[in-house]
Amino acid sequence: MLKFILFVAALLALSVALGALAFSGRRRRGTHPEDAPRTPAPAAERASPPPASQPAPEIAAQLHELAFGVPLRPPADEPAHREVAAAVDLLLSGPVLKAEYAPRRPLHLPKLMQAVNDENVSQRELAVLIAQDPALAGNLLRLANSAFYRINSQPVESIDRAVTLLGTSGIRSLMAAALLQPVFRTASGQFQRFPDITWEHTQYAANAAEAYAAILADEDPFAAQLLVLLHGLGTILVFRAAMDEYARHAVPPDAATVATLVERHAAHVADRVAHDWELSSRILTALEDQSDYMSPGNATALGKSLRFGRYCGAVAVLRRAGLLDDDAGKAALAAHGFAGPGCERIWARLARQLASAEPPAKAETHAER
Repeated sequence: MLKFILFVAALLALSVALGALAFSGRRRRGTHPEDAPRTPAPAAERASPPPASQPAPEIAAQLHELAFGVPLRPPADEPAHREVAAAVDLLLSGPVLKAEYAPRRPLHLPKLMQAVNDENVSQRELAVLIAQDPALAGNLLRLANSAFYRINSQPVESIDRAVTLLGTSGIRSLMAAALLQPVFRTASGQFQRFPDITWEHTQYAANAAEAYAAILADEDPFAAQLLVLLHGLGTILVFRAAMDEYARHAVPPDAATVATLVERHAAHVADRVAHDWELSSRILTALEDQSDYMSPGNATALGKSLRFGRYCGAVAVLRRAGLLDDDAGKAALAAHGFAGPGCERIWARLARQLASAEPPAKAETHAER
């Protein structure tokens, strides 16, 4: 028994000695586990984190300052403003929107959706569809002659001419904008530039989202454009609800509080409108992808198209207002995770469009304020 115990003790001592020797050798060679060179992480792990659901803070702040026309300070921490914010939260957080914030579905939207999903629909059939609604036709011609959509110096004076110039895909996009643009008009009051800047942002965002869907996401460009229009519509409805609550409380509106409410509720309100209009599940899912609880990396291709479009559109509005140049815009996109040849190509095309467009009617800068 004693011999067995001594044998086991000798084995243990030998093991300890060998371990110490190996440890000493690793230290002398500089290959201690903590000192050893680490294997580089895979590219996917080293990539920048996915972009947030909203524009980067500095881009969002600049866009809001441009839209509200005042420097954006922290939200007013006063009882009256907190009451207004709480009232808007309660009003817009539910599953059903109040009638005044639930716009009726455009009369021809179902026909439009059917037409854009039917490759056999001709340009002539699209022209006939537009002509059935005089208000739609008038708004479409007005947009076709605007600086954003005009493709040459000659005025577009008929629907047939618009269809011929823009082509089938172009006129489909213009029809969607013409259907939804009237909803962006709000009554006059404080922050009168907000609807115009929101509409401008929505147009550029739709342009960028369409391109992202086609080039990088292998998705339906029209669906991406419609998503941006719906999100812009949600923004306007939240703005309208906030201004109405301020009027009911007889309190001068605070721009920062309204901006916070817009960021908080725009995607949800857009989702409610899409439900009410019985749009496809793909549209609904892409809007749900914008929620704060949804990881950007898990978003659908359409959801990512919407994220890119909104951020790129915000950068474009600031570029047009003279608050950024082309290089700063490209850098802002890269800093937010939108880098690579595809994103750079989309931005370059949009920058050329911005360079050729007329300057904004009132492009305030920080110095002018």
